[in-house]
Amino acid sequence: MGKGGKVSISRKAKWTLLSLTAMVPMGFSTKFYHGPAEEWVNDSLGGVFYVIFWCLLFFLFWKDARPWFIAILVFVATCFLEFLQLWHPPILEFCRSFFLGQTILGVTFSRADFPYYFLGGVLGWLWMRCLRNVAGGS
Repeated sequence: MGKGGKVSISRKAKWTLLSLTAMVPMGFSTKFYHGPAEEWVNDSLGGVFYVIFWCLLFFLFWKDARPWFIAILVFVATCFLEFLQLWHPPILEFCRSFFLGQTILGVTFSRADFPYYFLGGVLGWLWMRCLRNVAGGS
């Protein structure tokens, strides 16, 4: 708690929250984009934003984790979720029947998504390093 009983938030958390506030609409917008390269934006580019989002979310709440560790963890988890799309048990199919389930779990396996997850991990790592530097290493 800060002065006067107010909750104080670190500079790192403030900048990370601001980043997440920008990342969420950017990521969702790829799902609704219509225009040039629509299929690529809808199906592939969103993977970059997806990985960056999860990197930033972990960075916000996992105080002691290093950015490179978070980026690798999110990349591996995202790859696991991609392979999980090959499995269709009733519970996963039920979850995938909702927009949020489709967004988090995915629907269709595609090898072509892995480079975008990797790119998202690299960009997420760089973003977290920048946030850490802006926040003065806190």
